[in-house]
Amino acid sequence: MDQDASAVGIDDPLTVGTDRLDPETAEKARSARDRLAARDGVLVAFSGGVDSSVVAALAHDALGEDAVACTARSETLPAAELDDAKRVAGEIGIRHDTVTFSELDDPNFVANDGERCYHCRTMRLGRMYDRARELGIGTVCDGTNADDPGEGHRPGLRAVEELDVSSPLLDAGITKEEVRAIAEAYGLSVADKPSMACLSSRIPTGLEVTEERLSRVERAETVLREWGFEGFRVRDHDGLARVEIAPDELERALDPAFADAVHEHLTDVGFEYVTLDMAGYRTGSVSPDSDGATEDGGEVAEDGDRSEGDSLDLDRRYPR
Repeated sequence: MDQDASAVGIDDPLTVGTDRLDPETAEKARSARDRLAARDGVLVAFSGGVDSSVVAALAHDALGEDAVACTARSETLPAAELDDAKRVAGEIGIRHDTVTFSELDDPNFVANDGERCYHCRTMRLGRMYDRARELGIGTVCDGTNADDPGEGHRPGLRAVEELDVSSPLLDAGITKEEVRAIAEAYGLSVADKPSMACLSSRIPTGLEVTEERLSRVERAETVLREWGFEGFRVRDHDGLARVEIAPDELERALDPAFADAVHEHLTDVGFEYVTLDMAGYRTGSVSPDSDGATEDGGEVAEDGDRSEGDSLDLDRRYPR
């Protein structure tokens, strides 16, 4: 161990105070950090989302150079998310590593049945264990928090249990709300980041996951991100793009200029038809576990308040 968690001192982010953490949350976080400090080293399955980022921050506090954040690169991980993971690891100061694998090598995953997330998580965490052994590390951690087990059909959590992955947030009883408070105490830029499910969650159950479908979904969502949308999904219904926009941003999507531009861009990336879902973005709208495939333990909708400037603007022009 390179660093004693109990010796962090007055700069300890887990200090109790009006501008820090409430006593109960701080105690839970210190408990998780102390348990991590008892390990010889840990490898954190790191997506760059808020849950795994908090685990990485606690692990780095506890173990210093003996903690490693590891991101799995595959066809289902958007390139933007990998870039974010690298950036957030830099904020924390933790060593960042990557492993590469392909879920498409597993016919069970490609078949996209109700157990897709189980097959994905088994492969992903298996590669994490392989990398941990190469580094001489005996513990793999993930970002499952105390709210995750109660969120319905979650086959990915079964893989976590079967592989004996350590879940420090779950073990300490840290809820999603508390995770965000701890992230803010550490000054992490992802404290308010919505959870992000893997790209395969955009493909309805029973429709095969293919590289072509994953690629056109990623390119379509990149377009929406570049246009400034924050809460959205592009669902791939075998060539039909169903665009979901968060309720607080939906009014912008009703702009005729947006309809014209999004049709043009999404057909350019490979979709035959483009539709706008008037119900707006919500998790689980493709299949029972459609948005439960993240390393952080799943996806929770984060609906913010309507911000100023989101009124309908018929003169707005979108890039072509």
